[in-house]
Amino acid sequence: MSESVVDTVSHQADETLLDVQDLKTYYEGGGLLGGDPVKAVDGVNFEISRGETFGLVGESGCGKTTLGRTLIQLETATSGTVSFDGTDITELSGGDLKQWRRNAQMVFQDPESSLNDRMTVGEIIREPLDVHEQGTARERREKVRTLLDQVGLMPEHYYRYPHQFSGGQRQRIGIARALALEPEFVVLDEPVSALDVSVQAQILNLLEELQEEFGLTYLFIAHDLSVVRHICDRVGVMYLGNLMEVGPTEQLFQSPENPYTRALLSAIPEPDPTVQVDRITLPGSPPSPRDPPQGCPFATRCPVRIRPEDIEASDAVWDRIREFRDVIRERSRAEQSIGERLKERLGFDTALADSEEIVEEEFSDVTLPPAVQEHVEQAATYLSDGDPDAARAYLREVFGSQCDTETPQYYDVDDGRMSFCHRHAQEHVSPGDELRQRGYDTHDG
Repeated sequence: MSESVVDTVSHQADETLLDVQDLKTYYEGGGLLGGDPVKAVDGVNFEISRGETFGLVGESGCGKTTLGRTLIQLETATSGTVSFDGTDITELSGGDLKQWRRNAQMVFQDPESSLNDRMTVGEIIREPLDVHEQGTARERREKVRTLLDQVGLMPEHYYRYPHQFSGGQRQRIGIARALALEPEFVVLDEPVSALDVSVQAQILNLLEELQEEFGLTYLFIAHDLSVVRHICDRVGVMYLGNLMEVGPTEQLFQSPENPYTRALLSAIPEPDPTVQVDRITLPGSPPSPRDPPQGCPFATRCPVRIRPEDIEASDAVWDRIREFRDVIRERSRAEQSIGERLKERLGFDTALADSEEIVEEEFSDVTLPPAVQEHVEQAATYLSDGDPDAARAYLREVFGSQCDTETPQYYDVDDGRMSFCHRHAQEHVSPGDELRQRGYDTHDG
C-alpha cells in the first residue's frame, strides 16, 4: 500500500502508536517433502493511534490471532515492519526485545487455559514483575494487591488458586497480569467470547475504565460484531490474511462498502423476530491459506465478482461454473495416495478421473451456452487425464477476470475508510449497486 493510502487509513487526528506496513506471517510447510507455506497474514497495512481501540473481525482462520501475536512478537514476522512509537520491533532481539515487551502485553481468549493452576493468583500476576526485576519483593507484592483492587478482585485472593474462581474472575486475573508492567499497548484476543453475556458486559466495562485510567491502546480481536461495535473506535475486517476494509466503526457498520464486509454484517442476529433480514449467504468455504487465490482473496466466494465480457451466461450458469472451479481447485490441491498412484500406473480409474460424473453433477440442471459447454468439456478432459492443475489454469483463463488475476488496491470510499475491491474502480459499478442488480439486499447494518 502506498504511503498516501496508509495516511488516509490512519486515525489522522491522533498520534500514531503502531504502524504496520506490508506485514506477512507465513508458516513453512511441514512433513518430509515440505510444501507451500501457510499464509496466515499476507501483506497487512494499518495504523493504530495512541489511546485508540482498534477492532479486528473476520471468520475463524482468517489470521486475526496470528496478526495480534505477531504485533507483540509472540510470532515472528516473515517480512514487513511493525513500527511501535517509531521503533521497528521486528528487528529487536535479546535484551532490547525483552525491554520492549514491557510496553506490549496480551489477554488471551480462554481464561481456563491461560492461567497456571499450580500457581497462586499472586504468583501469576507477580511473574512479569519478577522476570523484569521490578522493585523489591515487597514492592512487587504491594503492586499485585493494587492490581487486584483495580480489576475488581479482593486482596485475600492473592493466595488462592485459579480453579477457585469463576470464568469472569479468571479473566480479571489475566487482565491484571497483562497490566502488571504498565504497558502502553494490549492485544485483547477475544477476551469475552468464553464468558456468559452478563459477565461479558462487566469485563468490557472494566476494559474501558482501565483504558481511560491508564491511557491504554487496544487491539480488540473478536467474532461478536455487537461487542466490536460497542467498544471499538475503528474496525478492520479480515479475510484470508488480508484486511478487506478499514474504517471508523459506525461508518463501517452503517454503510459497509466491501462485499465481504456486507456479507459479514448481514449475519448479525436480529433480536426482533418480526423484522425481516435478508442475509447474504456466501457460497463454498474460504480457500486454504496454503493456496490463496492469485487475485482478490475473496474472489472465489464474492457474490459480485467481475465476469469476463466475452462470455454471456445466466446467473445460474455462472453459479455452476463457480462450483465447478471450486471442485477443480480442491482436486489440484489434493495429493494422490500411494494406492491411487499405483492404480494410475496400472491403468485403473482413480479419484481424479471421474470428470464425467463431476460435470453431470454440476451442470445437469442448467442449459449451457455452446461456448461455455466447450470450455467445460476441455477442462474435464484435463481432469480425466489426471492433470487438475491444467484444468484449473484453463478455467481461470477462460472464465476469470481481473478479480482472479490482479490483486486489488485500497480505494478511499469515505473519509478515513478504505476498501480492498476492484468494484470501486471507475470503470466498474460499486459493490452495493452490483449487489442490488443481482438481488442482494444492501440495507444499512
